[in-house]
Parts: sequence; structure tokens; C-alpha cells
Amino acid sequence: KEERIVVLETENALLHLKLAEYQGLAGRSTNEVLQLYAAHGQQMKLQRSSAVTQLHGAIKKRLKQDLKSLRSFALELSKDFQRQSKTCLYQVLAAVQGIQLQNEAMQMFQIKAFDLEQCLQEVTERYEKEKQKRKALHNNLIELRGNIRVHCRIRPLLPFDDSAGHSVSQDRRRNFSEKVAYAADDETVLVKCSRPGHASVNKTFQFERVYNDLESQDAVFADVAPLLTSLLDGYNVCIMAYGQTGSGKTYTMLGPQFDGNLTFSIEEESELGIIPRATQEVFRLISEKPPGSYWVEVSVVEVYNNEIFDLLAKDSYGKVFGIKRDVVTTREGKSDVPLLTHETVENASEFLHLVNKGLQLRVTHPTLVHAHSSRSHLVVTLTITTVVFGDNFGTSWEDEQTSQRLNKEASCTFPQKMRDSKSTSSSRASSPVQLEVTEKMKQVKTRLQLVDLAGSECVGMSGVTGAALRETSFINRSLSALADVLGAIAEQRSHVPYRNSKLTHLLQDSVGGDAKLLVMLCISPGQKYLTESLQSLGFGTRARQVQRGQVKKKTFPVPSKGK
Repeated sequence: KEERIVVLETENALLHLKLAEYQGLAGRSTNEVLQLYAAHGQQMKLQRSSAVTQLHGAIKKRLKQDLKSLRSFALELSKDFQRQSKTCLYQVLAAVQGIQLQNEAMQMFQIKAFDLEQCLQEVTERYEKEKQKRKALHNNLIELRGNIRVHCRIRPLLPFDDSAGHSVSQDRRRNFSEKVAYAADDETVLVKCSRPGHASVNKTFQFERVYNDLESQDAVFADVAPLLTSLLDGYNVCIMAYGQTGSGKTYTMLGPQFDGNLTFSIEEESELGIIPRATQEVFRLISEKPPGSYWVEVSVVEVYNNEIFDLLAKDSYGKVFGIKRDVVTTREGKSDVPLLTHETVENASEFLHLVNKGLQLRVTHPTLVHAHSSRSHLVVTLTITTVVFGDNFGTSWEDEQTSQRLNKEASCTFPQKMRDSKSTSSSRASSPVQLEVTEKMKQVKTRLQLVDLAGSECVGMSGVTGAALRETSFINRSLSALADVLGAIAEQRSHVPYRNSKLTHLLQDSVGGDAKLLVMLCISPGQKYLTESLQSLGFGTRARQVQRGQVKKKTFPVPSKGK
């Protein structure tokens, strides 16, 4: 073991010597490495400095080239900008000059436009004046010829226009509600006629006045009112509404219906028809005349199933009920209804009250076309009696002033004379002066007939049966008789068939030329009623062509007699 220890210590000493030797070698190697690193660093620095120098030179050279090119580009750009700015300046100057020229032209155009507007306004005013003159001349021509004035009113589409019976397809129902009749202007009706598989054809009809579906009752009456002045000038006047069932005749003549009853309330004054408005206008005109020189009587009749019924007749208890009357021709060739009830009225309210009573008895019946279809012709007659002295009727206002004193003296007794013959006879016996005044009095009667004709019907369309079918037959026959009468007058036949119908016999004087006659055509605009509308328009066209001769003025006073 000791020997082993000695050997190991010897080996250990040798190992220490080797370790020291190796450590020395490592130190030298480290120094060498550091030197190599230092040398490498210096070499890298030298290389870097040379590369940077080269790069710097290249960059400097490139920058010089870029600056040179940039300078040349900037010069070109500035030159181009100067050229463009000059061009733009020239363009701006040219635009300013153009705007100035346009402003001057605009001012000239404005002056011309203003002049044209003034010219247009003057031409429009002249056109309106010429139109009024033309209308006045046309009216004079109508009066000289005795032509019938024909106005046409197109009602708006209503909810019941969509209903077309029970077994009708939806497409056909839509076609039924299509609007085909229009007011092209205030004198022309345009109707689009179309059939399946055929091209549509437009038909036009000319009348004195055409009202579209938006025009009010006021507009309709405004064209009727001038005729009423003729009443007090000594002319008879007749206004009748013609058209198919449901076309708006009763609405035009009387006003709206609520639950089948007509109303003349002040609240609905804008909806009042021609009859109540005409009465108000007549009494307004009378109020401007000397008191006591006029009074008004009213009668209401209906022509039902070719029979005339007095709707103001009263029984022994004073109850109003319709009594059958007859129409006769007098020796003078005039139509008259003996025993017809004439009620004296002093204002429009009394008149409307009586008319309303009569309307309660008028026959109506619901049909598929109209829920409150009138089944009779209604004739409301206002008889205006004018009190004159000698031959003063038709003289000027100054001449009337000279007789106004006598009118005032008689005004308190003369109307009562006409109502109560007993009181009149006693007053004439008691006062010789009163007798002399009364004997000088004359009276002239003029009539205003307001006619609401029953509507023509197509039986297949209205769906009536039984008694209503019989009514339809009489209605259509009486309207056909009216057309025949107009045709005979237009052709100037020697015989005019007035007696073919009680309606034409009753209206003989008005239709035959003894009255200024206005026919108000009422038509429905829907495709469903195209055939009936064309028939009504054809009737109106034929009526316009009738020349009856100039209407005679009532200038022949008749000595007054008690009722």
C-alpha cells in the first residue's frame, strides 16, 4: 500500500506538471485568440470604412443626378403650370364673358317672357270675353231657333258600380267598374267604347255645358240661374233631368237622399239640387220687385204607369194623398190638368214643405242598379202670376215706377182676392175706388216646370220582376214617346204624337216651344252602364238639333178673375 501511495503521488505530481503545462498553453492560445480578434476587428473596420466611403460616393453621385433631374423636372413643371394657368385664366375670362352674355340674354328672355305673359294674360282675357260673347250669341241663337239647351253631368263612380249581379267573374267585375266617360272640356263628353277583340273607339258628344264628376251643385245651378230671370220677363221655363236609373237625376234636381228620404236642411245647403235652389232664386228675384205685384202657386204631380197623380190633393180631413187626374188639351191647343191642386206659397220654405209632402207619396222601388229607384216622373210646377195695370207688362222699370202707387194700393187686397173670392166680392162692393183699381188690373201667368224623369232601365241589368217590371215597361215607353215627340218636331212633321203618353201630353207646352227648355243629361261613367250612357248622350244630341222657333213672350195680359 505504501508503495502504491508513492506511485500514486508520483503520478499526481506528473499530472500537476502536465496541468501547469497545459494551462500555460491555454493562456498563450487565449492571447493569440484575442490578438486574432483584435486583428480581425481592425480588418473589419478597415473594410467598413472603405465600403462606407464607396457607398457615400455612390450616394452622393446618385443624389447629384437625382437633384439635377428633379431640377429639370421642376422647371418643366413650373413652365407647364404657367402655361396651364394662362390657359385657365383665358378660359375663366371667356367663361365670365359668356356668363355676362348669357345674363344679358337671360334678361332679354325675361323681358320677352314678361311681355309674353302679359300678352298671354291679355289674350286669355280676350278669349274669356270672346267665349262669353260666343256663349251669349249661342244662347241668342238657341233662343231664336227655339233649340233645346242640353247640359250633361257625369256623376262619380259609386260603391254600387262594382256590383254586377250574382254570377259574374272577377275580371268582368273589374271591367264594369272601369271609367269610360269623361268630360274632355266644359262642352265635350269623351266616351271610350271598347269590345273584346276590337280596338277601342273614342266617341265625342258636344253640349252647351258639360260637368265632370268633381263639379258641385253650385256649379250646376250657376248655369241654370240665368233662365229663371226669364220667368219674370214673361217666358215659361222648363228644366228636366234625363238619364238612366242611378245616374244622379234626383240628386241633381232635388239633392241627397238619406235612407230613401230627401232633405232640404240648411246644414246641407251646398248639396241642395236645382228645384230648391231655383225656388230660392225665384223668391229672391220677386223680393226685388214692387210688393204685391207677384205671387206664386205650386203644384206637384207624378206620372206613374202612364197615369197622372196629384200629390198635393187632400181628403176631407186635410190629409195629403195622391188623386188620379187627367190631362186635356184646351181650345187654345194648350195642355191642362183639370182640378189640379195649386197651393199658394209666400216663400221658399213653404214651397219646400209642400214638395216634401208630395215626395212622400212618390213611388220608389229598389233594384239591382239603385236602392231607391224612382218609379215615376215627377213634375213640380211654379206658376207665377204677375199683376199689371193695362198693358204695362214688359215695359221698362221707369214705366213700372209710374204704376207702383196703384200696385201698393192693391197689394193688400189683390192676393187675398185670389185666395178668397168671398172677401174680394165684399171689398169690391164696399169701395168704388177699389173696384176701379181692380178692373184696371191684369194678370199674366208664367210657369216654371221642374221635371225629374224616371230613369230608363235595362231589365236584365235592374233585375226587376212583377209589378216593378210593369213599371219599367211604362217608364221606357214614356221616355220613348218623349224621344218620338222630339224627333217629330226636329223633322217638322205635321203631326206631333204628344198623346202617345201622358208624360208628353203633360209637357206638351214646354216641349213644343212655349217654354225655354233645358235638358240636364245625367250619365254614369262606368263600363257597366256604357250602353245606357250612349243612349242618353244620343238623346241629348238629337234634342240639341230640335228647332222649335222662337219662344213667345207672355205679353198678352188677361183680365183677372177670381178663383
